[in-house]
Amino acid sequence: MSFEFPYWYDLHVHFRQGDDMQAYIQAHLDMKCAGALAMPNTKPPISRVLGNNTEDYWTIEAYRKMIGKAGGDQFEHFIVPLYLTKETTPAMIEEGAKSGLLQSCKYYPPHGTTNADFGAPMQHYIDTGVLQAMSDNNIVLNIHGEQHGMEAADYFDKDKNAEDYFYKNVMPQLVEKFPNLKIACEHITTKTAANFVQQTSDNIAATITPQHLLYTVGDLLKGCNYHLYCLPLVKFEEDRSALLNAIQSNNKDKFFAGTDSAPHHEKVTECGCAAGCFTGEIAPQLYAQAFDLNEGNKDQFEKFLCLNGPKFYGIKTSEKRFTLIKKETDVKVLKTTNKDIIPLPLGMGQSKILWSIE
Repeated sequence: MSFEFPYWYDLHVHFRQGDDMQAYIQAHLDMKCAGALAMPNTKPPISRVLGNNTEDYWTIEAYRKMIGKAGGDQFEHFIVPLYLTKETTPAMIEEGAKSGLLQSCKYYPPHGTTNADFGAPMQHYIDTGVLQAMSDNNIVLNIHGEQHGMEAADYFDKDKNAEDYFYKNVMPQLVEKFPNLKIACEHITTKTAANFVQQTSDNIAATITPQHLLYTVGDLLKGCNYHLYCLPLVKFEEDRSALLNAIQSNNKDKFFAGTDSAPHHEKVTECGCAAGCFTGEIAPQLYAQAFDLNEGNKDQFEKFLCLNGPKFYGIKTSEKRFTLIKKETDVKVLKTTNKDIIPLPLGMGQSKILWSIE
């Protein structure tokens, strides 16, 4: 069984920084990415649009040049969001929009994930006029939809969690206050978030990762499979099923691929476990496995992987084509100049996957 698709866009990925960027970008080119949305939580953060990098911040302009030199110039298109910090101003948004370099901004809940120490509470961006400036200038809000600063029992529980709270309490107010603001709900994990996205306007869409379609918290805890540790955490079977149903529903145009692929040389560190799953080189294959790709759902899969994301961001669909074949293939360690990067399936004890790219 084989299927042909347009080259696709990974609209949530981490290319990090340094010499190994070239290996990470090549991994995406190898899995037929036409482009990507490269997240700005570098050290220091990409919290300015124009100019040169400094010790305190990097800029979209400079980081784009880094990506280009590391092989990203082979992409048809790529986006670098602005990291929203306490220093972000409406004037910065307006200037960035006029320059053409600013297409989206990333909201990180303070301390909510890797290198999210610079974020501020959502109310800050409402009060300072930043979100209104984004809405006025057609800048997309990439949102990590979890409430920050919660107690453990509220952060992750059988009947409630940080993402549930955010989509029940924060997002409805945000959408009501800024009805014209385009929002990409990043790496959603819950039935609550999936339902919210489906029931709101066309300005609201969502990315979904391979790991949240394939696994549950049981997979994370059974044998302490720390390679599956990511933020937001994988949830329960009810949530996984809701995500799968959402991308095959009548509102399937609102969901698209964003792997959140995050390379870590050392998953286990002195401060605990690094959050992030690496799915470079193998993401379309994993999505096909989760989707149970077949003749009956090929069109739905193509929309999710290749069409919906570019449409949301106003990017032209690639004219290049690649082929997915249902043929078992080996999962390989990614070699870099520093240390090896372990892809998620290998970390989960799976040396082979069910699909391959021709």
